[in-house]
Amino acid sequence: MQNTTPESTYKSLTAELDRLHYLESTLGLLGWDEQVNLPSGSADHRARESATLADIIHREATQPKLGQWLECLENSLANLSRDTQTVVREARRDYDRNVQIPAEFVARKANAQSKAYHAWAQARKDSNFEYFSPFLEEQLRLAKEEAAYLGFSDNPYDYHIDQHDPGLTGERIEALFTDLLAGLEPIVDTILGSKFKADPGIFRGFSEAGQESFLRSVVERLGFDFSRGRIDRSLHPFCGGTGADTRMTTRFSEDEPLDSLFGAIHETGHGLYEQGLPQEHLGSALGKHVGMALHESQSRIWENQVGRSRAFWDFWEPPYRKAFPSQLAGVSSEALYLAINEVRLTPIRVDADEVTYNLHIILRFNLERELFSGDLAVKDLPARWNELSARTVGLTPASQAQGVLQDIHWSGGAFGYFPSYCLGNMLAAQIWHTLQRQIDGLEEDFRMGEFGRLLNWLRRNIHSLGRQFDTMQLTERVTGQPLRPDSLLRYLEERYLPLYS
Repeated sequence: MQNTTPESTYKSLTAELDRLHYLESTLGLLGWDEQVNLPSGSADHRARESATLADIIHREATQPKLGQWLECLENSLANLSRDTQTVVREARRDYDRNVQIPAEFVARKANAQSKAYHAWAQARKDSNFEYFSPFLEEQLRLAKEEAAYLGFSDNPYDYHIDQHDPGLTGERIEALFTDLLAGLEPIVDTILGSKFKADPGIFRGFSEAGQESFLRSVVERLGFDFSRGRIDRSLHPFCGGTGADTRMTTRFSEDEPLDSLFGAIHETGHGLYEQGLPQEHLGSALGKHVGMALHESQSRIWENQVGRSRAFWDFWEPPYRKAFPSQLAGVSSEALYLAINEVRLTPIRVDADEVTYNLHIILRFNLERELFSGDLAVKDLPARWNELSARTVGLTPASQAQGVLQDIHWSGGAFGYFPSYCLGNMLAAQIWHTLQRQIDGLEEDFRMGEFGRLLNWLRRNIHSLGRQFDTMQLTERVTGQPLRPDSLLRYLEERYLPLYS
């Protein structure tokens, strides 16, 4: 480290961070391919490929020279720019975490996650939790083992929450969810007790080809750059990759066309965020997203505040009718709009409307806390799921496929992720109210099929900042207030109570 300057050291650090980024994005593409294209007989081979590459990435991410460069820069921190300080701070956080986790564990975890995904897919198909149970037990053991390496033996769940949304804890989330539930329950009761009911029967026989053509038109008009991304089919919709190569998926059913459409719009929100991050900084904190609550806020704004609005459908209803003339013949605009904003109890989280959706997240949050505390054994999870679903969501799933096996997350060890969806809903509503104050005539834009002003505002105020701020800091910077459920409750009342009264 002799005869070096902070400038040359920082250049060496960012070059290495770029190299790590390319390795990590390659591993991500293996994961995308596994869910989209992988032949069924190749699962074991893919598991070994993923484990091998994860091992290489871990080895490269824990090189002693990275620690030396960081120490050198930290000694000159006061003289560095704010952007440089951000990169050094987040690189230190990642480096310290990586060096505490053994390489053997990283490879073992990647191998187990790949096998667990295929086990979950089969178990979900057969509605057989017993088949998936040992794989989930292994994921839970690995999650606790990883937390222990980082000093979270006493509270491993907080470690995993922090991985998705740095700075948040189970206790803080519980307080937010308690306040949300108290305000949400009377809204749900009012709507479900209304005499006005949507007719879901109007959505029958919508060809998959027609759905795909229509949603691609919507996704492109919202601003997704297909020259740097694509959309495919998978068992569970997701968005992966980077802003330079964004991979989205959705799924299709001829009798559930809104599932594919809003799934695609949701993932487009994620994709727009990734494509809006500074491309020249993708390897460092300046080009990385803040956390999953913020990421989910972006997807939920496009899916719900925009995609389910009357202004949005004033523009898209005519081409939707043109795409499906016989299916929508005799269906009034009001009936179509009410069906798009139908509120009903469903056992499936991804099919839930935005009013009852949060109940599904609170259910999963409580289950994860019980699993990590040891109060709930994996073998007892299906029964406990049904019990809490009846109490929290208001119904009991008809099968394990519709209940405990419906989500992909636990097969990949993504514990602590579910709360981000509900936190993202809260943040989306706060951002939405801020947007409405700052941009005049926003809904008139939607009526004309124009979404550029909204996207540019998000790019300027959120996407371009990378990871300069954590979730709570950025929330206050953008909305002027701490994260809380008030805006979400107000938004749901304003959007839905007039429809059902």
